[in-house]
Amino acid sequence: MTTMTRESSFPELPDPDAVRNSMGGIDSPEIDNTSDDPRQRAPLVTGDNDFASVTEKVTQLALFPIKKTPKAWWVAFAAALFLLALLKFTIVYLLVTGTGIWGNNTPVSWGFPIVNFVFWVGIGHAGTLISAILFLFRQNWRTSINRFAEAMTIFAVMCAGLFPALHVGRAWFAYWLFPIPNQMAMWPQMRSPLLWDVFAVSTYATVSILFWYVGMIPDLATLRDRATSKTSQVLYGIFSLGWNGSSRHWVRFERAYLLLAAIATPLVLSVHSVVSFDFAVAQLPGWHTTIFPPYFVAGAVFGGFAMVITLAVPARQFFGLKEIITMRHLENMAKVMLATGLIVSYAYATEFFVAWYSGHHYEQFVFMNRPMGSLKWAFWTMFLCNVCGPQFMWFKALRNNLWVLMFSAMCVNVGMWFERFVITVTSLHRDFLPSSWATFVPTKIDYLMLLGSFGLFFTMFLLFLRFLPAVAMAEVKSVLPQAHPHHHGDDHSSSHGDGHDGGTKDGEAH
Repeated sequence: MTTMTRESSFPELPDPDAVRNSMGGIDSPEIDNTSDDPRQRAPLVTGDNDFASVTEKVTQLALFPIKKTPKAWWVAFAAALFLLALLKFTIVYLLVTGTGIWGNNTPVSWGFPIVNFVFWVGIGHAGTLISAILFLFRQNWRTSINRFAEAMTIFAVMCAGLFPALHVGRAWFAYWLFPIPNQMAMWPQMRSPLLWDVFAVSTYATVSILFWYVGMIPDLATLRDRATSKTSQVLYGIFSLGWNGSSRHWVRFERAYLLLAAIATPLVLSVHSVVSFDFAVAQLPGWHTTIFPPYFVAGAVFGGFAMVITLAVPARQFFGLKEIITMRHLENMAKVMLATGLIVSYAYATEFFVAWYSGHHYEQFVFMNRPMGSLKWAFWTMFLCNVCGPQFMWFKALRNNLWVLMFSAMCVNVGMWFERFVITVTSLHRDFLPSSWATFVPTKIDYLMLLGSFGLFFTMFLLFLRFLPAVAMAEVKSVLPQAHPHHHGDDHSSSHGDGHDGGTKDGEAH
């Protein structure tokens, strides 16, 4: 399929702020589509949108020249780069000096690094849940949020994989964890749960990257056909793999996407279950419990959805996506966050009940020490954030208030980090023998490395927002009325796209 010349199609790009406001930017009014009228299904995309307008809204940020990038993006990117610089500094300092710069001690040999690892692995779960499981269950409301949820998954796994490599002390020997031939005939200990993490997380990262990239191919072709610079045309052209929107391409795309969704779905349950085995297979009171696998999975989805909300609200406000990422999407995510929050709250109560019912005095001491011991401030922070924070979401008026929604999501983000801190540190710092007890005190490097990991995450996410399609255009168009054969709108021309949609004219009905 031939591509029209860029110069004749796009002679001059308009001002980005004007385009953003006209397409649902920060100054445009909010449209409420959260009504549950049984007589009429609420629209998932608001406003007078067709295929061409959806393409405009999603591609306008990626295709604007660097000098016309919105100021909000530059401010956020500068802050993220500063935190990333902190991470680089702390890693270099760690490799030069040694792990003694952390607050880890005996018996708390697992401190911030493992807490951060479990936290970031959990954050990455919502992306696969939204993309794979909701796709298999044909939940159309996922189409507007799945793309950057998938990106969030990949960047969170990048942050997670950093900490076990650093925690081994000699990070330059981290390749010993992989079963590869070497001159010393060494082989990993396959019975070690830490090695299970290597395989589980690397498999999860590989499938997530494939799922994210395959789903983005039609949209990369859209950017290829609309790009005005030669560099952009070449790069988008390479990664779009020659997509031309033919029926043959659509059939192969949908089969591959369905297959990857089927592969990714069990990973949602398996990956964080394997991470929980790091704790559950140990004989330490507070860790040795069978509730950990479902408890960790529910907590991962809980924290992951909170992070998706945290990213979605600013993105739609500042980048003109209000009519695509609507209030209905945010409300549905708030409901999922509330439901999984109740599961996590139930798990907290079950842990205390099992400790009491077991009659095991070591187990009972550990759980009484959490709310009443020297680290009780961490426990009550976790409890208030994870149990009380989501309760605002019971009320529709509060769910639809962006400030309250962001507050609840931020509470969960904080609470889920403290949950991992409580599980890891409070179970270690009071060992079987009082003579070996020690208080864990994090150092400045611990705090800086935690902040730096957020710098890596947000730097990657902002680059994704700037240069790649943040919303799955091809999937969003499939839920528009124009995509269905029974639609009889007045503007019949809109159902054929805008002529530059990555060659998707033949495949819109798909």
